[in-house]
Amino acid sequence: MDYGAGQKEIWRPDGNSLVLQSTFGRALIREMYMLIRCRSDIAPSEITPQGVWRDRRALLQATAATGLLSAIGGVVAQGQSAPKLAARPSPLSTMERATAYDLVTTYCNFYEFGTEKEDPSRHAPKQLRTRPWQVAVDGEVRRPRTFSVDELLKLAPLEERVYRLRCVEAWSAVVPWIGYPLAELIRRVEPTGNAKYVEFTTLADPQQMPGLRSRVLDWPYVEGLRLDEATHPLTLLAFGLYGEVLPNQNGAPLRLVVPWKYGFKSAKSLVRIRFVEKQPVNSWQRSAPNEYGFYSNVNPTVDHPRWSQATERRLGEDGLFARRRPTLMFNGYGEQVASLYAGMDLRRLY
Repeated sequence: MDYGAGQKEIWRPDGNSLVLQSTFGRALIREMYMLIRCRSDIAPSEITPQGVWRDRRALLQATAATGLLSAIGGVVAQGQSAPKLAARPSPLSTMERATAYDLVTTYCNFYEFGTEKEDPSRHAPKQLRTRPWQVAVDGEVRRPRTFSVDELLKLAPLEERVYRLRCVEAWSAVVPWIGYPLAELIRRVEPTGNAKYVEFTTLADPQQMPGLRSRVLDWPYVEGLRLDEATHPLTLLAFGLYGEVLPNQNGAPLRLVVPWKYGFKSAKSLVRIRFVEKQPVNSWQRSAPNEYGFYSNVNPTVDHPRWSQATERRLGEDGLFARRRPTLMFNGYGEQVASLYAGMDLRRLY
């Protein structure tokens, strides 16, 4: 469907695909067309068969009942290729087919271990030590505290959230993450009225992370969210994927997952979560301010200088006859998150 400059649509209550026009007060500052694909638009081939989905949940429940998985998401490594995590299914999951585990765990951006896609899976499993691990939560909060990762695992019930993942490099995947809403942690530390943003800092240890020797970024890696973004129900503090603890190359032992933003916003291997009054400057924004903004919402109408964002390549769909997918505004999560940006010019505030 062609949404040209002469066409204007607004949100419709009937649940169909729609276009949102951004305004500020009475003045139209820029027309922002955001096509949101509804579930009815998803091809049947993309949907996991219901029987397979139910069988997988039944297997998880049965395994947990026999004691092989801890009720709080503890790990058991005996006889397993990787430690397992028990998690309840979430109604917030997409019904799209998950990308193959081998692709998600070997095609990674984690520059602390190198800039090539295979570098994280080559270096991180052998070099990153994930126990003991602590995360400082401080800044504009009434109850600052340093948590061990095992304390964080027990803080709230774990859920499996199957989310779309969209990289700014115009490739995408579908990943079954395991974690709980970041809001569960935030409410326990009680942000003050001065807390407007949340800053996330990743581990920076040259002895474990050979990529720190490069000058591609100023280390440590820093990201940030507005407080309302951080407390949104979709924002996940993740400890695992595909029913297992996070592989080191995917951000072990815990990471952020913000599914409507480009993947670099979801900081990995977190060691500090700080609540601040002023907007943080994230690492990519500091390195290349002409290419990366603070918000970094998935937006097919705003191209990166090096990559068009209009379409994307789904991992596992390569080949001579593979077709690129149209990019969805907010990565398809517009119904849930568009209200966070009402009145904002998302071409300028990218």
